Amino acid sequence: MEGKRILLVEDNEAIVMGLTYLLSQEGFTPVAAENVAQAKQKLLEGEYVLALLDVSLPDGDGFGFCRWMKEKRGDVPVIFLTAKEEEIDVVKGFDLGADDYVIKPFRNRELISRIRNVLRRRKAETEPEDAKLLRCGPICMDVNAGRVQNGETEVELTKLEFRILSSMMARPGKIFTREEILAQVWDTYGNYVNDNTLSVTMKRIREKIGDSEGKIIKTVRGIGYRLEEKG
Repeated sequence: MEGKRILLVEDNEAIVMGLTYLLSQEGFTPVAAENVAQAKQKLLEGEYVLALLDVSLPDGDGFGFCRWMKEKRGDVPVIFLTAKEEEIDVVKGFDLGADDYVIKPFRNRELISRIRNVLRRRKAETEPEDAKLLRCGPICMDVNAGRVQNGETEVELTKLEFRILSSMMARPGKIFTREEILAQVWDTYGNYVNDNTLSVTMKRIREKIGDSEGKIIKTVRGIGYRLEEKG
């Protein structure tokens, strides 16, 4: 059990009790903290496979703790668990390196499914593989190393942006519907994310890879996006 410890940062006692029972039934060992100070202490005291973070906490917020946690234990995946669903909060969470964002109230089986999906993705990302390079014109992506270059220039992408771009670069010329991209990125839970979030993210990807005019990532009006095969 100790190998499946989940850090649960939540100040609502009823939610903590319910999640503690649920996670325990699923073979995890939940370790609860009701505020940022406790969460920091517990994080440094043990190893965790995942962290469930509320945004609003008595002595700070989950965003600040996530930023601190990524500096200390960057290998621990994060799922935000909160009543906040504004686009700015969703984007901020992913920019900080969150792996998923679950809106309260949630269904128990849905949450467990998301946790397992995140853990499967993280395992796949960390397992050694042969080098995998994707190219589109001047854009080169090393999937295993998580690196993107535009010619000789390093491109800094968030985890969310990297996932979207890697999906498209793996299948150049294919039209990706907006729903399909959301499903790939958020494991079929795209309906929980404001659709405008995708537009904002695509705009930032284009800017970062030097494609502000949309010549590499084409917009297919009314449908979605297509990566040009030659860039």
